[in-house]
Amino acid sequence: MSVPADVRVPPRTARPSGPPGPRPRGSALTRLDARLSPYLFVSPYFLLFLVFGLFPMGYTLWVALHDWELLGDQRFVGLENFRLVLTDPQFWNAVLNTLGMFVIATVPQLLFALVLANALDRRMRGRLVARLGVLAPMVTSIAAVAIVFGQLFSRDFGFVNWVLGWFGVDRLDWAAGRWSSWLAISAMVDWRWTGYNALIYLAAMQSIPRDLYEAAAIDGASRARRFWTITLPMLRPTIVFTAIVSTIGGFQLFTEPLLFGNGDMAGGSLRQFQTVTMYMFENAFRRFDYGYASAVSWMLFMLILVGSLLNFLWLRRVGGTR
Repeated sequence: MSVPADVRVPPRTARPSGPPGPRPRGSALTRLDARLSPYLFVSPYFLLFLVFGLFPMGYTLWVALHDWELLGDQRFVGLENFRLVLTDPQFWNAVLNTLGMFVIATVPQLLFALVLANALDRRMRGRLVARLGVLAPMVTSIAAVAIVFGQLFSRDFGFVNWVLGWFGVDRLDWAAGRWSSWLAISAMVDWRWTGYNALIYLAAMQSIPRDLYEAAAIDGASRARRFWTITLPMLRPTIVFTAIVSTIGGFQLFTEPLLFGNGDMAGGSLRQFQTVTMYMFENAFRRFDYGYASAVSWMLFMLILVGSLLNFLWLRRVGGTR
């Protein structure tokens, strides 16, 4: 194809020979920003965890290796405090109380939270008010909750004993017995935390595709069938999360039994509802044996770690969660 004479073609510019020149400074800063920005964004959490998490744990372990008194000497004793804890019947009594209240409180709590979340997930009037209402126990002062439940489970004028009297049951001294005190404290824990877990389940239910329910309804599946075959399998990771969090909170139970016993750190005259955390505080701030209390705290940490791991493995095997 020939080019007309009146059209001038601009000459090609020759590329400079030799190595390329330096890149603009902005591109280097952009790459540096892209690499460092994620670490800068997450660094406050790790810095706070280092100061308020890892350092206290390490220092507590150091104290646990000493005969550490508030006004006395700090003598290194090695693993002697841990040996004393493992052979202490009061410690194992506190472990038994903690495990008992954990089982009684956590299992009904998570089951009722599932039922409550499933009810809140349906279309009904005042759904927003009902969802906000389940958060009311969480914003209520724990001292007020303890006072109310202390009156409900009172031996002489308690509402629970009054209702049981309709069925011919004699009045119970709820704080005097082991099982009765466990039930009363577990009821307090369930009232506070069921709504919290229900909202977590509700948020997970909202993310389940509605097409699955519509297809199951077309196939003739009932509400119960859809709940067991669609909702529960899709909620397995969330159930594992709430079970582990409830395990951590259940092993650290302190405020509810303390206020139920009117501030008695021993957990009753027979230590019938003393938890491990209460036993740790009793040794630290009543007996001023900080070395022994630190050893108890580390044993509590190991119990939480083992309990959470067993809980996770069991739920993963039963539910098939990856």
